[in-house]
Amino acid sequence: MNYFTNLIYLLRDSQNFWHEISQNIKIKQKIYTLLIASTILFAIYGAIIGSTHSWMQMLSSAVKLPALYLITLAICLPTLYFFDVLFGSRLTIGQYTALLLSNIAIVSVLLFALAPIAIFILVSSPNYRFFLLLNVCIFAVTGFFGIKLFYQGIDFLNHHHVLDPNDDTAETTIIVNKSHQLRKSLMRAWLILYGLVGSQMAWTLRPFFGAPWEKFEVMRKIESNFYIQVWQSLVTLLSGN
Repeated sequence: MNYFTNLIYLLRDSQNFWHEISQNIKIKQKIYTLLIASTILFAIYGAIIGSTHSWMQMLSSAVKLPALYLITLAICLPTLYFFDVLFGSRLTIGQYTALLLSNIAIVSVLLFALAPIAIFILVSSPNYRFFLLLNVCIFAVTGFFGIKLFYQGIDFLNHHHVLDPNDDTAETTIIVNKSHQLRKSLMRAWLILYGLVGSQMAWTLRPFFGAPWEKFEVMRKIESNFYIQVWQSLVTLLSGN
């Protein structure tokens, strides 16, 4: 099986890809292939960022980067599913999983596309903190595009799974519109939650890079949080230390 077939299909024709998800067409195959393809691409990029330290960090980061995205998905998926169903969605848990994996797969492709730039900066610039902050920006940008595609996909699917599509009475139309607006508001709130969980999960699983002057650690003691550390790294870089 070509694990990248569905990923290429998603990139080339996202509308038809979402339509197939809405019709429950080959959902299990989509989930399986997107899972494998994104894991491979994340592992490659994880190895690149881990190479700032040692080969052990490369292997560790190659495992932890895919785990970061998949664990975040597993944590946030039940919240999305049950709250969306509560407000009238008819999507199944498999359809939500396929849609979320399409978001993750897009992020993995974008990271893989930016890998040559990351390697060039890594080789040409010895500044670890600059490389760290550059990758924070890369993860933020790729995450934004992945979430944007996911939002478009869930909006597409919700238009096809609201109450009874054969009932077009005025009363039903009003109910459908209100339900759709509620779910859009819910989706925005969930996306914020998804971003917060993902960033804190990244902090929990660190290190992904590994400062050259520190010893190798699979996991570090949990202290402070992701946002404080990014701010401290930015201040240190700008101060020239």
